[in-house]
Amino acid sequence: MTLDPVALPIDHVLRGVGDAPALIGREQALDFAQVEEAVARLAGWLAAQGFAPGSRVATWLPKTREAALMPLAAPRAGLAHVPVNPLLKRAQVAHILADSGAAMLLTQAPRAATLEEGDVPPGVLVMTEAGQGDALPRSCADPDMLAAILYTSGSTGRPKGVMLSHANLWFGAIAVADYLRLAPDDRVLGVLPFSFDYGQNQLFSTWAAGAAVAPLDYLAPRDVVKAVARHGATTLAGVPPLWTQLLSIDWPDEAVAPIRRLTNSGGALTPRLVRGLRERFPAADLYAMYGLTEAFRSTYLDPALIDTHPDAIGRAIPFAEVMVLRPDGTPAEPGEPGELVHVGPLVAQGYWRDAERTAQRFRPAPGHPRAVWSGDTVVEGADGLLRFVGRDDEMIKVAGNRISPQEVEEAALAGGEAREAVAIGIADEAQGQAILLILAGDPAAEPALRARLKRDLPNFMQPAAIAWHDELPRNANGKLDRAALRRAADKDMRP
Repeated sequence: MTLDPVALPIDHVLRGVGDAPALIGREQALDFAQVEEAVARLAGWLAAQGFAPGSRVATWLPKTREAALMPLAAPRAGLAHVPVNPLLKRAQVAHILADSGAAMLLTQAPRAATLEEGDVPPGVLVMTEAGQGDALPRSCADPDMLAAILYTSGSTGRPKGVMLSHANLWFGAIAVADYLRLAPDDRVLGVLPFSFDYGQNQLFSTWAAGAAVAPLDYLAPRDVVKAVARHGATTLAGVPPLWTQLLSIDWPDEAVAPIRRLTNSGGALTPRLVRGLRERFPAADLYAMYGLTEAFRSTYLDPALIDTHPDAIGRAIPFAEVMVLRPDGTPAEPGEPGELVHVGPLVAQGYWRDAERTAQRFRPAPGHPRAVWSGDTVVEGADGLLRFVGRDDEMIKVAGNRISPQEVEEAALAGGEAREAVAIGIADEAQGQAILLILAGDPAAEPALRARLKRDLPNFMQPAAIAWHDELPRNANGKLDRAALRRAADKDMRP
């Protein structure tokens, strides 16, 4: 396909031939004409609810048909979509509903039944079934209008909402469809959550290329293998922990044969994973990519370079410009570490209702009045390729999920089993990182604590280990000394 330098409303991304497959379900497939009709009628149903223009509508769903259509239907109705990760539990859902000021939550009856008094703010409409209204035509919205709010954890505090415009989503879809060389005969297996920018873009970029997407909720890695064979999937996207799992099981020839491309983000590929994927899928192109929700995607590595440069994250994607800058804002020299800074139409509008954090992350860069400063350190080599060095914040990344330490700490302290808490990410081969929870208190309280955390937090936020101390160290300012605790983490993890 050719790059389109002019942004359109995101619901115009349905660019396939009418009778070509677009959305493949377990029992039924919809072609592009049917998806267009379904989006139009879902948008009409939303419009009939009488929400004010720009209202937020949240979904807390697995990969149902409505979950795949709402990212287009809500913006078509003049609303902003707020997808909630289906793995989250009531406390996290309650925060997102309150913070976003959502007018509606579309979910399933069993999920709605888990919500307790006070979780749903007054006036929020909770629906367990979507309807159909009069079909709305394609949107004429200003491409700069807010289309979605994706919630992502910060290094401190609760998840924050990243505001994405129609243009942000449009340019991301066109750019990815272009550099992945997606074609109308491709079938993309969508295993990543739609609440994840990487997962949602799989819908948009696939449809922009006129190709078909097959969303999949899976319980075990073997389910992914079976789905690839069942759908003849040509494209599979994942995060490093998923690749580790998929390489640990057998792949029959009928599952390997259709794969044309593998794409990775949400964490760096190790040379070992690169070798394993290249051996298992020798005919497939392997794309290493780097991104952040605040700018969607910054770089990708040409698959022709993956064998000789497995540690690289590549160069800027179409429509993006990236820079490596010193703390004073001057350009770093080749080989000199610096912060990756992203400018261009993929840069998000900021954080929802959080001017302070927006000002910290979204600020000018040389020659540009507005840029997103990633907080990640990279190095540009003499070959012009960027390489990831490390994160400047304290985020924990478990199986591709970005987790705020403070959110885990607040949950650990909520029941009174411990006096103080610090959550730290430790290396884990299977998941990238795991959570070590360091507590001040009596270890006899651990069974009760674990039972409560299992009830209150999703699986990926559960601590892999808990270390108990009489007191936690403090620095000269009287704050908990996280640096000292990180240095002691290896000792705490020993049997």
